[in-house]
Amino acid sequence: MVYGGKPSTGCYLCRKRKIKCDEALPECRNCAVYGRPCPGYRSDTIFRNETQKVARLMKRKRYSSNDSSQNRLDAPVWNSNDKPPLPSCYVSDSTWEERAVCYFFDQYANCDTSDECLNHLAFLPSLYATCQDSGQDGSASSSLRLAVEAAALATLSNRLKAAPLLLKARGYYGMALRELRSILGSQSQAVRDETFATMVILSIFEDISGERNGLASPHTKGFGLLLKLRGEDQISHSQGRDLFICAYAHTLIENIVLRSNPGTGTDLIVGQLDSSEPVHRLLLTAAKLGQVVTESAPYQGSLDPDAIPKLIELIQISTFVDLEMVEWTQHLPDDWLPLMAHSQTGETFLTYQNMSLAAIWTYYRAARLGLQRHLLELRRTLSSIAGDSQAYEIYRDAALDEILDLTTDTCRSIPFSLGDVDALGVPMSQSGDQPPIRALYGYLMLWPLWYVLSLGFGTTMQMEQIRNALGRVGSVLGIKLALTLAQPESMSWHISILTPNQYPLLSSMG
Repeated sequence: MVYGGKPSTGCYLCRKRKIKCDEALPECRNCAVYGRPCPGYRSDTIFRNETQKVARLMKRKRYSSNDSSQNRLDAPVWNSNDKPPLPSCYVSDSTWEERAVCYFFDQYANCDTSDECLNHLAFLPSLYATCQDSGQDGSASSSLRLAVEAAALATLSNRLKAAPLLLKARGYYGMALRELRSILGSQSQAVRDETFATMVILSIFEDISGERNGLASPHTKGFGLLLKLRGEDQISHSQGRDLFICAYAHTLIENIVLRSNPGTGTDLIVGQLDSSEPVHRLLLTAAKLGQVVTESAPYQGSLDPDAIPKLIELIQISTFVDLEMVEWTQHLPDDWLPLMAHSQTGETFLTYQNMSLAAIWTYYRAARLGLQRHLLELRRTLSSIAGDSQAYEIYRDAALDEILDLTTDTCRSIPFSLGDVDALGVPMSQSGDQPPIRALYGYLMLWPLWYVLSLGFGTTMQMEQIRNALGRVGSVLGIKLALTLAQPESMSWHISILTPNQYPLLSSMG
């Protein structure tokens, strides 16, 4: 008799597939992703005769180097200059794609549960499970399946530092991109949720793998065209609404931080979001910020006296938006508000009830910083035309105080946001080589942190803290774009050299 130690407490299907079960109740998430009903858990420990099983496993291990099964990772032939391939690992009946997809969903898909307030990719597990059953080559379902597996393999590759997995991921990415370009030729296929989700996941893949060509995503223009093409019906159901918010927030933050014009033409759709929801209300206000930034672009730096009335109007609109953003903080539930915590060494932290709230507040502060900078530029332009430098200097001093406060609060939130301290400010112990937080939360902080860094209004120590935070998101959480954003060179890149639109087919449809 052989006793193999404490038996697994995972569900029957996860044990059969030889993957780690999250043991959630009433059913585990892996089974939902796999598209099968969870069979449940066993209630007690059992002893079995495993002698023959051990013998079979040893025999398989002996011959595993010659096994070309799809259920193990076989790296291509490597020459002496290549990095060592991932060691051959026997996986009973679970492919690397399946293992990677489960890990990807765990790291990036966030459902609206009692302790969360963000729905990030919550639609994806069920949509992917459907695509596994129905996806045919050249279809929207097939393109989404390939995109998810590309992003998942890239995520697991960064986690395991396994170059062969990244090679596989790039192969899937190329196939997904080809199929996406093909299905965008059909309007009926282009407006499907699977098509839109494919574009979202391909954008995430490029951020994880660090393969953007410039700061702007090559998919941003496609997002805008599809948002417009899909129309108002897309927010009539939860899956379409979550997709809309995910893509719209992506284009909006890029518009604000890169001073670009997404040109989505989706103002009426945004206006239908539920303003009683704090996240939706913040998005509605930030949308006004994006609009005023775009409208102000032709007037900033102008010396034309005829521009004075328009500049005054833009300043009034921007001031009203700023008041709306301040008001947003005054109507939040108590458990959404930041908490002040102090360490034994005298450091001050801002902590939150959960990581989602920390990400939302980081986004809010970056948006307000952008608005304050925008107002400063408008007032400076008006001052240079009107010749009233004294009024500008009075306003500038007050605005800089607000900017410094927002920058300081952003930096005080970083230790909690990266999992260094808990809600009481007590240092968190790290377990082995496990990431301190889910990659999702580092991903949500990328652009807000970079924007605060690029403005450069903080102290030298604060700027270094933000740069180090971006570096950790890249090296520890495996989001390679963060390593690019942490470099000083990223501050000097200009919008004019950003990647052009890759989706010309959509232009004719819109």
